[in-house]
Amino acid sequence: MRHTEFWARMEETLGEGYARVWAMQHVLASLEGRTVEQALADGESPKVVWRAVWAELDLPARER
Repeated sequence: MRHTEFWARMEETLGEGYARVWAMQHVLASLEGRTVEQALADGESPKVVWRAVWAELDLPARER
């Protein structure tokens, strides 16, 4: 998954205005206590980060 696809999914899920805010502020235990932004900045794969977001938000399986 590319970063562009990741952000498109985030915006589709959380809305264009809120996706970036959530990514900067919400800490995920499954990302070792980092935010989405921190995990991506640390070089974590967007696919791994999306799976953490998917689980955190309890999204339907079809969105995985």
